[in-house]
Amino acid sequence: MIHPKYYQELEKQKQLLERDNHVATDFYNGLFDRYENPVLTREHIPLTWRYDLEQETNPYFMERLGVNAVMNSGAIYFDGAFYLVARIEGADRKSFFGIAKSDNGIDHFRFVGEPILLEDTEKEEVNVYDMRLTKHEDGYIYGVFCSESKDKTTSDLSAAVAAAGIVRTKDMKTWERLPNLVTKRSPQQRNVVLHPEFVDGKYAFYTRPMDDFIDTGSGSGIGFGLCEDITHAVIDEEKMTSLRKYHTITEAKNGAGAVPIKTEKGWIHIAHGVRNTAAGLRYVLYAFVTDLQDPAKVIAEPGGLLLGPRGWERVGDVSNVVFTNGAIVVDRPDHSEQDLYLYYAGSDTRMYVATTTISKLLDYCFHTPADPGRSVECVAQRVELIRKNEALLASEL
Repeated sequence: MIHPKYYQELEKQKQLLERDNHVATDFYNGLFDRYENPVLTREHIPLTWRYDLEQETNPYFMERLGVNAVMNSGAIYFDGAFYLVARIEGADRKSFFGIAKSDNGIDHFRFVGEPILLEDTEKEEVNVYDMRLTKHEDGYIYGVFCSESKDKTTSDLSAAVAAAGIVRTKDMKTWERLPNLVTKRSPQQRNVVLHPEFVDGKYAFYTRPMDDFIDTGSGSGIGFGLCEDITHAVIDEEKMTSLRKYHTITEAKNGAGAVPIKTEKGWIHIAHGVRNTAAGLRYVLYAFVTDLQDPAKVIAEPGGLLLGPRGWERVGDVSNVVFTNGAIVVDRPDHSEQDLYLYYAGSDTRMYVATTTISKLLDYCFHTPADPGRSVECVAQRVELIRKNEALLASEL
């Protein structure tokens, strides 16, 4: 017999799933819109994924397999709908992937099917998370994610080894697991993104070389490398693209985020940057553009952050963090514009969306001044803007 509490909880969840999301009216910067509510939370997880519904075996209707957080979702527009492949962290701290779907990309996301059960090909693997989804020109949709295992060279139980796992699908239902990416010069890899097109006839990856699981060490930023065969992906050499810099938002580390977006002026990248503060690490998002013909060459790098945590986005398991590994671009029906849906996690706890257009994002990337690197030069930059505005205001009087 189904526990009667199930129907009460199901009705509560139905109200959540059917709640409309609206643009937040307390935020404006001319570039993008934020929204009042998160698009995915632990409360969106189907009850059948968490509870034993049988009254006899679960008389108190307790969560048997609890969920702590829903975050860091890959994103793709597929078959006329918006799909998020979310990182779901169980109460046991193990993460897994679940697929949520929405018709409009803003609200009414619902998890569909079952969690993705990966082929158990990496026997040392303990945890998986943060999948990026790339619709590649070879016809497959690839998911690249972090494959984490215990570092057996030390007795420290927090020490881990990170690699890039790879799966692929054509229907968002059946997933083929490929061997993990191998980078010959980097002992560890996280935040790896597959470029959507061949480069010189090869598969191209954006990487994040690391000396160990937490510290980048000698890793100086976001790397770029090529491989011949994605079914046995090996990168011999990584060259650097977006670099870490002292006293900037990327000082501690940075990493690729959403899959690069192709535009007429270049590939737009939305990445994350990390700096140290007295309250711990602060994660924000930033943008840069690389050349259409040479996707490793940065051609525009606006200064400062694109999006930082605010309000409830700052509250959660790992406070003061926003993180993205998914964005979706959709053509308007009249082809007058392309809309961008940027999905980002707040404090490793829940998922949000921000929206803009490709035209606005290109304007931001190419016309926002670069960071000159020193306070005195930053002030001069700002004074120049102020004087220009004062002259304009005076001319209108």
